[in-house]
Amino acid sequence: MDEEEFSGLQKAAILLITLGPERSATIFKHLKEDEIEELTLEIANTRSISPTTKEAVLNEFYQVCLAQQYIAEGGIGYAKELLDKALGEDKAQEVISKLTASLQVRPFEFIRKTDPSQILNFIQDEHPQTIALILSYMAAPQASMIIGSLPPDKQSDVAKRIAMMDRTSPDVIKEVERVLERKLASLINQDYTIVGGVDSIVAILNSVDRGTEKHIMESLEIEEPELADEIRKKMFVFEDILLLDDRAIQRVLRDVDNNDLGVALKGANEEVQNVVFKNLSKRLAAMIKEDMDFMGPVRMKDVEEAQQKIVSVIRKLEDAGEIVISRGGGDEIIV
Repeated sequence: MDEEEFSGLQKAAILLITLGPERSATIFKHLKEDEIEELTLEIANTRSISPTTKEAVLNEFYQVCLAQQYIAEGGIGYAKELLDKALGEDKAQEVISKLTASLQVRPFEFIRKTDPSQILNFIQDEHPQTIALILSYMAAPQASMIIGSLPPDKQSDVAKRIAMMDRTSPDVIKEVERVLERKLASLINQDYTIVGGVDSIVAILNSVDRGTEKHIMESLEIEEPELADEIRKKMFVFEDILLLDDRAIQRVLRDVDNNDLGVALKGANEEVQNVVFKNLSKRLAAMIKEDMDFMGPVRMKDVEEAQQKIVSVIRKLEDAGEIVISRGGGDEIIV
């Protein structure tokens, strides 16, 4: 049976058999239960494998790994160029096609590896919808630098479009990509993966400087109050208290009701609990721990409400300039 006639599952089984039990066991740790079940069954049903087949499957696996590495380093174009030299044009195209079909390589790959200032020069005069689409595909630190450099009136417009992009029709997104494709000759693959959304703009806003964030949020509160409220709730979650220094935590705790604190900590992880207790007096920490033991099981809804109250205190104190939340947009310090 020719190597090309094997299914992906059969090739995976052959690869694991060839690698041996120790290496295969390590790979299994990273797979889902249903994948492990399918592979185990396929391995059990595989009777004999010729040395030629083993070598062919191993060689294909190596080529795909190499292609993945090249794509990560410099994008599809870079990978294709290197693989052409190593494998020949036909084989390189075959490997790239297999890989992109399975990985769904996203558009604008090269943009995520480009200096943000260069991207800004290229897109700052584009329509806000176009800018929103590009930023949604970029890493949050890059996107935050670009959105922070846009004119103030365009910042909030772009932020709103990113947050609402999951509600944009595929036809609109496709048209934006078509226009960009005409301008950007180096775009190779296209997919229509859903990007943007509230989580996307939250990640960006959490990285911009406080002034940019405040301007965008104030504008959104006027234009889209419900969206602004949804974004604000996600921007600083209770576990992010770990981003505060001890002095800031102590300031927050002075304004927090002890009952709310106990309920909030009931649903928090051990690291958060330890940081909070460390910043309380020994007597108060012991009292809250005792209250937590006595209150028994607590509804998740009550935990989330208590945590949100504390988050509101944190944001209020930050707005008043009494504490600083560590963020990527500047070297702010408390003086």
